[in-house]
Amino acid sequence: MTSLGKLLILIGGVLIVTGAIVILAGRMNLPLGRLPGDLSYRGKNTAFFFPITTCILLSIVLSLIVWLVNRFMR
Repeated sequence: MTSLGKLLILIGGVLIVTGAIVILAGRMNLPLGRLPGDLSYRGKNTAFFFPITTCILLSIVLSLIVWLVNRFMR
C-alpha cells in the first residue's frame, strides 16, 4: 500500500505543477490554443475549434519529459 500512496502523491504533485504552468502561461499571454495550424470554424449557428498544433506540441514536450524522467530513474 505504501507504493500506491507514493504514486498518488506523485500524481498530485504533477497535477499541481501542471496547473501552475497553465495559470502562468495564461498570464504571460502564450498563444497555446491559438497557434498556426489550430483549426477553427465559425458558422452562423455553430463553432468548431480543434487545437491540433497545440496538441502535437504538448505531446512532444510531455514525451520528452517522460523520456528524461525514465532515463534518470534507471
